[in-house]
Amino acid sequence: MTASVALAGCIGGNGNGDDNGDDVADISEYQYDREEPDDEDRSDSLEFLQPAERDEDFDPVVSFDSYSAQVMNLVFDNLYEWDDEMGLEPKIADGMPEEQDDGETYVFEIKEGIEFHNGDEVTAADVAHSFTAPVEEETDNAASYAMIESTEVIDDHTLEVNLEHPYGPFTMVTMGVEVVPEDVRTDDRDAFNTDPIGSGPFQFADFQQGEYVELERWDDYWDEPHPHIEEIRFEAAPDDANRIAQILAGDTDVIDTVPATEWDEVEGADDVVIHGSRSPSYMYLAFNCNEGETTNPDVRRAVGHSFSMHDFVNEHLGPAADPLVSPVPEITNDSGDWDFPVDDWAEMMPEYDPDQAQELLEDAGVPEDWEPTIIAPEGGPREALAERIGSRLTEIGYGADVQGMSFATLVDTYTTGNADDYEMYLLGWTGGPDPDAYFYNLFHESQEGVGQGHFYEGQGDFHDSIMNARQSADQDDRRELYIDVTEEILDYMPVLPAYSEHNTMAAREEVKDLHAHPAVSFNPRIVSNYQNTWIDE
Repeated sequence: MTASVALAGCIGGNGNGDDNGDDVADISEYQYDREEPDDEDRSDSLEFLQPAERDEDFDPVVSFDSYSAQVMNLVFDNLYEWDDEMGLEPKIADGMPEEQDDGETYVFEIKEGIEFHNGDEVTAADVAHSFTAPVEEETDNAASYAMIESTEVIDDHTLEVNLEHPYGPFTMVTMGVEVVPEDVRTDDRDAFNTDPIGSGPFQFADFQQGEYVELERWDDYWDEPHPHIEEIRFEAAPDDANRIAQILAGDTDVIDTVPATEWDEVEGADDVVIHGSRSPSYMYLAFNCNEGETTNPDVRRAVGHSFSMHDFVNEHLGPAADPLVSPVPEITNDSGDWDFPVDDWAEMMPEYDPDQAQELLEDAGVPEDWEPTIIAPEGGPREALAERIGSRLTEIGYGADVQGMSFATLVDTYTTGNADDYEMYLLGWTGGPDPDAYFYNLFHESQEGVGQGHFYEGQGDFHDSIMNARQSADQDDRRELYIDVTEEILDYMPVLPAYSEHNTMAAREEVKDLHAHPAVSFNPRIVSNYQNTWIDE
């Protein structure tokens, strides 16, 4: 699974309290028990509206956007797949791999008798190609597999993978590779990218570039259960109001992402059901540690004391998000059994205290006319959060210049390190079950100007600890390193953790046994060992 910058949906509301009031609602209220039909032989059809345009890349070696992946993940099976809590389970693999050489070699056994849609058997050579092609072809997914030094096909169903060095996330992330048929894919990569062949429960039926994708059930699917849904149609509906109007009117079956502004209306509808799951998303406020007043950690702490993140999330996002106290989302902590000291980290987070904020700014010698530029993606909750911070700074005698930007403009701006461009920015990141996705991409010095723009030099062994954790296969050692790194982040505050935005869907009440997956790219899951979606006509 590749980490990528997360795009948030629109929000509304304009609450003004900062008193640590009511608790934020629990997303588990929008998860449901299984519902199975009386008749197993079904031919249901489903339409699914996506909240963004697809890149229309359906080759797993190439694909790098979540909404192409939503289609792709029904066509391909993975070597290992993520369950509903982001744990990796064998799929094409026959059990867990044999680990050798202190985490530098892994031997995989492949189940026999699995076929691609064209009838070819899935072999170890196909798995090897799936691992190595992203690096060989220099695709956007190359970083996820760059630690692989070589692969050796032992026989048709046995593969050896050799790493350049131990790599902690390998068994939690990299092994989840989607398996493609090497011969068919390499024969015509362009054709494969828009008419792919996998071994998953669905295959392409019709595709109109920029309009829709239609999948049909593969009746010879090798695994159980076979899906109840016979046909599924994907269409992009990026306008929130239009998407909500369609689900409320019964003009579609399922939509991805319920905007916080429309949550109450959707939840109040008699014939629509909201489905939600925690996600590995991490939204954050980052400070320019390169230039300007925010190079002083006391100024950064002052900003943290100037408003209440808890109240902002409660008022503006409600059940759609949870506040965070570290760069590690709750589901990442739980799915990897990291057992991080979250309660201790919560105690380190700055509480709303405007007097303390004002005192810190005055003691730091911040000029009275300080009005830092805060940049954020326009039109969503992060821009609203920037405005909240600006209004709280105004209340204690300062101010802020809040600028909402297109995502492309923001990416070009936040990596400059220039105080004239920004002193704070708001962004997000979607990782997975391994903390490396957050710490390496967002804090390690090698990613300066790439995944980060805060230019934080760190104290002592900060960057070495991140790299050592990345190149270790010992989870206990990695845990201790990440605890040290997190406590420095909370102490020196190059970023202030904000919230994790949940994955949500809204469905007509006749859509049964639908469950939101933590990874947005796996929604709608349709069929797995814990669900098999069907339509109660």
